[in-house]
Amino acid sequence: MAETVVRCEQLTRRYGKSRGVENLDFEVRPGQVFGFLGPNGAGKTTTIRCLLGLLPATSGKSFLFDREVKLNDASDRARIGYVPGDVALYPAETGQWMIDYVSGLRGARPKSEGELIERLSFDPTRRVKELSKGNRQKLALVVALMHNPELLVLDEPTSGLDPIIQQIIFDIIAERIKRDGATVFLSSHILSEVERVCDRVGVIREGRLVAEESTADIIAKAIRTVRVTYDEPVQAGAYTAIAGIESVTQIDDRTIAAKVVSDLDGAVRGLLDHPIHDLQVTHASLEEIFFQYYTTNGDGPPAPPMDEGGAA
Repeated sequence: MAETVVRCEQLTRRYGKSRGVENLDFEVRPGQVFGFLGPNGAGKTTTIRCLLGLLPATSGKSFLFDREVKLNDASDRARIGYVPGDVALYPAETGQWMIDYVSGLRGARPKSEGELIERLSFDPTRRVKELSKGNRQKLALVVALMHNPELLVLDEPTSGLDPIIQQIIFDIIAERIKRDGATVFLSSHILSEVERVCDRVGVIREGRLVAEESTADIIAKAIRTVRVTYDEPVQAGAYTAIAGIESVTQIDDRTIAAKVVSDLDGAVRGLLDHPIHDLQVTHASLEEIFFQYYTTNGDGPPAPPMDEGGAA
């Protein structure tokens, strides 16, 4: 068995004078679910394309199954399932034609095609040009998963899908991990997706890896907003001294919203000093987590901006 399934060593990809990704170092071990987290334009898709041999690295190296990746090297294609962020399909052909065509290119017999088509409620007889964005994404998922690959490389896999299908997708991914020991490299800017399935998280910002840690640790860094509606009027100022609370906003005479940066349990207990009518706890947005991470860790000045041909 390979010691690592995915590995980058000082991986750098430039677009002319603009930087795509810079000196990336990380690894993903067999059976691990690695979340590659960052806002749009941070370099997630550029990294994936280099990992899969679709883009040449400017410098540094990347490895799949402990073999160095070469440009357009198809030797490990049958071991990989890839859902790109920008799905390219033949518009005049049917979904079934695409399934058969990719199976032939891959040289791997589809093992779970029928199951995936049924679970995703996908009609393979329709032509691609007739499909909605969500149904094109379903087809991409069938094509990527139907041969039961060892490595799933998923670039924003639930884009365009309704919440019910999103849940089915993550159920399928969880089954592949448990049943087959599949390794997952999941690129996303949606915190809830990463929290749901990932063991570890790498955070990329403007082409640089700024954090790599367990999912539990990075979620613990997230600001929570606790919105409390009481049965009687309250004053926001009465709650600003509670440990773990950064600020409190008055919403109306009975409702406040507190930003909690640590000790969520203690903070919530401190807020419940009057009978309550309603309470909601929400995670910060990914951008707020980034902001919190950079300000509390003294991150240096941001990298120079990239042009439109830069990281995606």
